[in-house]
Amino acid sequence: MQEKLNELKARLQAVYDLHGAAALLYWDQATYMPPGGAEARGRQLATLSQLAQEQFTDPAVGRLLEELQPYAASLPYDSDDASLLRVTGRQYQRALKLPPQFVAEIASHGARAYQAWTVARPANDFAAVQPLLERTLELSRRAAEYFGWPAGGHVADALIEEADYGMTVATLQPLFAALRQQLTPLVAAIQQQPAPDDSFLYRHYPEQQQWDFGVEVIQRFGYDFQQGRQDKTHHPFMIKFGPGDVRITTRFRENDLGDGLFSTMHESGHAMYEQGVSLALAGTPLGGGASAGVHESQSRLWENLVGRSQAFWSYYYPRLQALFAQQLGDVAQDAFYRAINKVQPSLIRVDADEVTYNLHVIIRFELELALLEGRLAVRDLPEAWRASYRDYLGVEAPDDRDGVLQDMHWYYSQIGGGFQGYTLGNILSATFWQAANAAHPEIEAQMAEGRFDALLSWLRANIHQHGSKFTAAELVQRITGAPLSIEPYIGYLTNKYGALYGI
Repeated sequence: MQEKLNELKARLQAVYDLHGAAALLYWDQATYMPPGGAEARGRQLATLSQLAQEQFTDPAVGRLLEELQPYAASLPYDSDDASLLRVTGRQYQRALKLPPQFVAEIASHGARAYQAWTVARPANDFAAVQPLLERTLELSRRAAEYFGWPAGGHVADALIEEADYGMTVATLQPLFAALRQQLTPLVAAIQQQPAPDDSFLYRHYPEQQQWDFGVEVIQRFGYDFQQGRQDKTHHPFMIKFGPGDVRITTRFRENDLGDGLFSTMHESGHAMYEQGVSLALAGTPLGGGASAGVHESQSRLWENLVGRSQAFWSYYYPRLQALFAQQLGDVAQDAFYRAINKVQPSLIRVDADEVTYNLHVIIRFELELALLEGRLAVRDLPEAWRASYRDYLGVEAPDDRDGVLQDMHWYYSQIGGGFQGYTLGNILSATFWQAANAAHPEIEAQMAEGRFDALLSWLRANIHQHGSKFTAAELVQRITGAPLSIEPYIGYLTNKYGALYGI
């Protein structure tokens, strides 16, 4: 059995080496690649994706998984080997449904569409990417058909499962409806109160100083630059090439202090998760984050529950104020804290405050369902986007640049299964934060001293080290002893913003 297990791990390592090489090519495309390289890059990514799919779906992998089932049955459920065989078996059966040539087609198209989006967004030119987005929708539907979904289910279920295993449209829609029901009156109550002045956040903040401050913060968080680096891109992301190489990207606007700072914190949360996965799981399906939602919980936790907290800024605001004396010298710490937590319906998801953020996600989720069901045509997407923003947030994008073109997701990946993880991540972030503070009441006092070791150690022990051994539902049950609930998240928002706005 050990020989068979070693053979399986060797085959999986080869697959993940191909994924790592493809990730490197994607990172280069999103950071330094000249525009002229887009066509060749799409071909290269297609080749690597097809090779990885062929190697993973090799019948020898299936044979090894079958022969190792008695061994898996003899082990504790949460052991590394039992988890490896369970999760790999699940992913293997799913991968068998996708022809390698189709996987290559998706990768090639994604590279081409992403490059077109980087040009179309600043030019406010939806027409330039509309045909590509129509092709993306076609490929997304084909992928769902290859995977299939249960009778009575939804076409999107097949795509959601890839990112958030165990979640379906039927489970997500009532969850999102409950969130909207709770958040809408909170937003309305806040809007009745005087808005804090945040104009000083939009003074001139030189990019290099923003960069240096952000790097100082995330190093203190625990992001290891010996195992990663930071670069600039159009839309920030984290990417992992393998153990010891987990990179982040960010972006800056010199007239918006919060954009680069909170993007940097956000991506470092993703990266610290990947840097904390047990090395024993590397090169296998267990060697990364558990799900899109769990991954997002880590980025939102560090960005919001830490980065927008009073405890954090009681230590860091004097340092920030000294760095930007001209811009912030006349701004009190409490005024700054209120400004970075200002609640105001807005157009841009990644800039949205904590209270309205999920409404942005729900809009995208509902538009995806309409596209996949055929109720909405791509050509009508810009107007549907504007109508949804009027309905949910009371704002309307003046152009497509800040409307349907703002997120890169549909322009490099599939339509469906990509956005629900953001709201799941918000819910999970508060759940995990509550559990961490119950275990370590000293966390906030440490933060006020610029220390984060108790928090990071708890996350490492309870979430990071496990990689993908457990589903999101299993992690929540293990940590809290109860199923997933929106209550910790709603409680967090109500308490924090009730105090901020006196409601």
